[in-house]
Amino acid sequence: MKLFLGLALLLFCENVKAQKTILWCGRLIDGISSEVKSNMSVVVEKNRIVSVDNGWIQPQPGDITIDLKNATVTPGWIDMHVHLEHETNPNRYLETFTMNPADYAFQSVKFAEITLLSGFTTVRDLGGTGVNISLRNAINKGLIKGPRVYTAGRAIASTGGHADPTNGYRRELMGDPGPAQGVANGADECRKAVRQRYKEGSDLIKITATGGVLSVAKSATNPQFSEDELRAIVETARDYGFKVAVHAHGAEGMKRAIRAGVHSIEHGTNMDDEAIALFKQYGTWYVPTLTAGGAVADSAKKPGYYPDLVTPKALEIGPKIKATFAKAYKAGVKIAFGTDAGVFKHGKNWLEFIYMIEGGMPAMEAIKSATIHAADLLGEKEQLGSIEKGKLADIVAVDGNPLSDPRAFGRVIFVMKDGVIYKNEKPTSR
Repeated sequence: MKLFLGLALLLFCENVKAQKTILWCGRLIDGISSEVKSNMSVVVEKNRIVSVDNGWIQPQPGDITIDLKNATVTPGWIDMHVHLEHETNPNRYLETFTMNPADYAFQSVKFAEITLLSGFTTVRDLGGTGVNISLRNAINKGLIKGPRVYTAGRAIASTGGHADPTNGYRRELMGDPGPAQGVANGADECRKAVRQRYKEGSDLIKITATGGVLSVAKSATNPQFSEDELRAIVETARDYGFKVAVHAHGAEGMKRAIRAGVHSIEHGTNMDDEAIALFKQYGTWYVPTLTAGGAVADSAKKPGYYPDLVTPKALEIGPKIKATFAKAYKAGVKIAFGTDAGVFKHGKNWLEFIYMIEGGMPAMEAIKSATIHAADLLGEKEQLGSIEKGKLADIVAVDGNPLSDPRAFGRVIFVMKDGVIYKNEKPTSR
């Protein structure tokens, strides 16, 4: 009897061990090669890719097969700039006074799932109330569906800066927020603000080095940290293992930030030739957020959508970003995909691919910007960003060929994150 039970247990364990998911891929873009591979099989076991094979290999008993022979398969997409706690609407500026942390949390659950099902298996959340940290934790525990989240928690600003949470309040409500609220002045407070983010559980640091479009303040471009303050942030972040992402529209603010040693500049609207030279000299990444630029300009044309201080900034800054992107790409600046989702509706992140292609970037390079290049900026190139043996099984498929039809990016039919299938639909007859 003991022998029988032992053999049965051995056979059971072997069957469990052998169970794999096999993806039959008609067109495979692996994130590394610039060539599309035809008729490939990707084999997944647990949460890892265990092989990438020519031809459509046959399953063993217990294996699962997914027929993507009429689709284009790519690594899971990475959006390096989102805000999962909120979404643009005409009442957005009132929400600070009407919504509790739990309200932000519940709506972020919806936005996270929409993002995942749109093909984005990993995101950087670059600033919110801090609820984004709990959102990340809930996704990691499997309590809710969403992308793999790397979050900055609260962004760090100077007093009156773009991420000062009390901009536009009446005076008696403004108070004097400090590092705990993400507001820092002087090198010592900047160091404390970074340490506070570490205490709260952030994955990286986000700072606002210049004015911004949607803050209720006059300028979208003025520098808002001294170079000494920026160096204090970067040096402290390095001590705690953080990378630093920097919101910047104005050229002077982004140049100060690059010289201070930050890892990425977000938006970069008024990037000049000197800034481009610094990007290349320091190896700093550029995250363009083209979709947000167009979206805020469109929303600003609707009467009353934004406060009076915001509307002219949106009309001025929004239309400039695509030209800046084209100039930066042509000059050889390193570019990672990022959209600023939340400034526009979640789930429309894929439009960034189209705008990048319109700005002169080939479709294959746009895909790499959202896969292997984004993984490089994250510091997760060994785990994410390509379909290779040993990598985490983050895989998406679209209906059609995005290299010839960019709108195929909006037709996601298959999503796998960490080896788990979240979406599996049949392609149309295209």
